[in-house]
Amino acid sequence: MATREEVVCFLNEYLNIGEIPDSSHNGLQVQGRTNIRKIVFGVSAGLELFKKAHAAGADMIVVHHGLLWGKEQALTGAFGRRVGFLLRHDMSLLGYHLPLDKHPQIGHNALFLKQLKAQNIRPFACYHGQNIGFCGEIKPALLPAVVRSLERFCQSKAVVLPFGPKKIRTVGVVSGGGWSMIPDAVELGLDLFVTGVLDEPAQELCREGALNCAALGHYNSEKCGVRALMELVRGRFDVQVQFIDIKNSI
Repeated sequence: MATREEVVCFLNEYLNIGEIPDSSHNGLQVQGRTNIRKIVFGVSAGLELFKKAHAAGADMIVVHHGLLWGKEQALTGAFGRRVGFLLRHDMSLLGYHLPLDKHPQIGHNALFLKQLKAQNIRPFACYHGQNIGFCGEIKPALLPAVVRSLERFCQSKAVVLPFGPKKIRTVGVVSGGGWSMIPDAVELGLDLFVTGVLDEPAQELCREGALNCAALGHYNSEKCGVRALMELVRGRFDVQVQFIDIKNSI
C-alpha cells in the first residue's frame, strides 16, 4: 500500500511538472482517499474509464489526457458527471500531458524511436517555446517495413503520406495531435515524421516538403507512455496496477 501523496509527489518530481509549461493541469486533479492499494492507468479521462476503474477496485486513476485544461469550468454536463463519479467513489485522478509526451525515458515520442532502435536521439519540434518531440537515426529501411513496425508497436493501422524517400534513415516523432510540427520535420530534412492524427493541410505540407508521414491515431500513439509510467509505478510502490484500454481508433 502507498499513500496518495507519496504517489503524487513521486510522479510530479519524476516528470518534472514544475518546469514544463502546459495548458493541462498536471498532477492531482481530483482528490480521493488517502490510502492507495490499486491504481488504474488509461489514456484519457472519461466516464467509461472511470466506471471500469471503479469496478476493478481502483483507488486512483492516472491518465495522459486529464479533465483540467487551464480554464474554469462549471460542474455541469459531461464534465460534471465525470467529476461527480470520482467524488462519489472517493477516487483520485492524476493527469500528465506534455511532461509525459516529452520525457526522454518513458515518454511516447522517445519510446517510438527506441522501438525503431534509433541512435543519436535528440529533442525536436518546438511547441510554445519547448521541444516536445524527438528525432533520431535508424538503420536504413524501406518505408513499408518501418510503418509495419510502428503499427505492431501501437496495435493500430497507420495513415501514410508517402511523399519522401523510399528508404528511411531519419525519423521524428510527435505523438497525438502533433501534425502541425510537420514544418519542423521538413526543415530538418527528416525522411519520416510520425504522429497521431492528421488534418487537411498535412498532405500538401508533406508533398511540398518531400516528407513521409505516418499517423497512428491520437489515442493509440499515446498508449505506450502511459503503460511505461504504469511499470515505473509498479516497480516503485507496493500497489496493484492495471492498464484499462478504452478502444479508440481516432
